[in-house]
Amino acid sequence: MIRMLACWLLICCAMAANAAECVVLLHGLARTAGSMVEMRDALEVEGYRVVNVDYPSRSQPIEALAELAVDEGLAGCRAREVAPVNFVTHSLGGILVRQYFKQHPQRLGVLKRVVMLGPPNQGSEVVDNLKDVPGFELINGSAGLQLGTGEQDIPRQLGPVEFELGVIAGTRSINLILSSYLPNPDDGKVSVASTKVAGMCAFVALPVTHPFMMNNDRVIRQTLSFLQHGYFEDPRAVNQGCPQLP
Repeated sequence: MIRMLACWLLICCAMAANAAECVVLLHGLARTAGSMVEMRDALEVEGYRVVNVDYPSRSQPIEALAELAVDEGLAGCRAREVAPVNFVTHSLGGILVRQYFKQHPQRLGVLKRVVMLGPPNQGSEVVDNLKDVPGFELINGSAGLQLGTGEQDIPRQLGPVEFELGVIAGTRSINLILSSYLPNPDDGKVSVASTKVAGMCAFVALPVTHPFMMNNDRVIRQTLSFLQHGYFEDPRAVNQGCPQLP
């Protein structure tokens, strides 16, 4: 009985601590907030207040989407009267966060931690090879055309991150055609190498695929670990810390 009571108190204390924090979820290209529901539920169980943003990823270029989606997320946290703010992003969502805070560095003070799942931080060779194929822009929108690996593409223009970032990459693919355009290992949309970015604090590659990684139990556990402690607990992780941050 005493042990059960102690466990209950520990759980309640952990939830109370996290209840003072907000997490904004940003889905990927051509997806919706529905793709982040399992992640949302897991975070809420841990006591976080969650804003699951649904933004029209194919309707506008990255610069406009960043303003729209990130502003909506920050406004949702303010409405819930919780701070600081964390972000958990999938794919394009991570580029939106980088774009937004590059344009608004004065707002970095609201951020605590960011976890990016399968982010094309160096772009994707899939875009390089298929952007001129008829129908590509129709399916992926103008933002999709901006996700190549060239110097003129958005990911390569954003520079090092200036916030506490953990990156989770995937090493399995269910799309062998797209994987043929990517350096191995890859998740079917982005290579492991392209998910990395200067300034990140922690990195881990897990055996998950790009479309479904946000629903994977291992990914969710590592996401929670980084949000709570600033590192990934998986033995494969590289946790170098963030010495460049104040």
